[in-house]
Amino acid sequence: MTSPPAPHGPRLRGPRATRTRILEAARQVLGRDPDSGLGAIAEAAGVARRTVYGHFAGRAALIEGLAADAAEAVRLTIAATSAPHPDPATALARFVLTLWPVGDRYRTLIGLARQDLGARRVSELLAPARETVTAILARGQYQGVFHTSVPPGPLSRALEAHLLALLDSVNSGIWADDGTGAATAALIAAGVDRGVAASTVRRLHGAPSGTP
Repeated sequence: MTSPPAPHGPRLRGPRATRTRILEAARQVLGRDPDSGLGAIAEAAGVARRTVYGHFAGRAALIEGLAADAAEAVRLTIAATSAPHPDPATALARFVLTLWPVGDRYRTLIGLARQDLGARRVSELLAPARETVTAILARGQYQGVFHTSVPPGPLSRALEAHLLALLDSVNSGIWADDGTGAATAALIAAGVDRGVAASTVRRLHGAPSGTP
């Protein structure tokens, strides 16, 4: 994925860098304790509490800032993904492997979803990924690659919940994964043979970026 051009000028470097530092501190602090307040986040960011308020009106605005950053990261990752692979199993595995680092970075939001974001906002954040997976599943069911006992839309939501649960397990410290386990589990849940799923993911994980 091509990195965005570096910002120019002191106005972009100062406030933008401070905002980024605050959000990064919030991601880490809230990951350890979802009930942390702005004071703890300001201290972790190395700024005064009033500086945090200069960028975010309160805790809700700060968490929405994290959510917006996550949504943009998901959008850019999907946009940078090459054309769908003709094999739906490979396409699904590659999609999970590509998005896993984004999900891993923003898994703090999983714990904040119900309390601070709400179901509707969470659904909005996940919609682009859900739509992409639904299309892959529909193609795979048509080709006989995935099982057809559940339609593509509901199956996509089931895989979404499964992957979020795995990310939450990482967040809780009871599991560690680089995306290969999650991608393999997604293929198996979609109906791919266990051995085929494992070999598909191993092949993709060991391939250079951009390799079909």
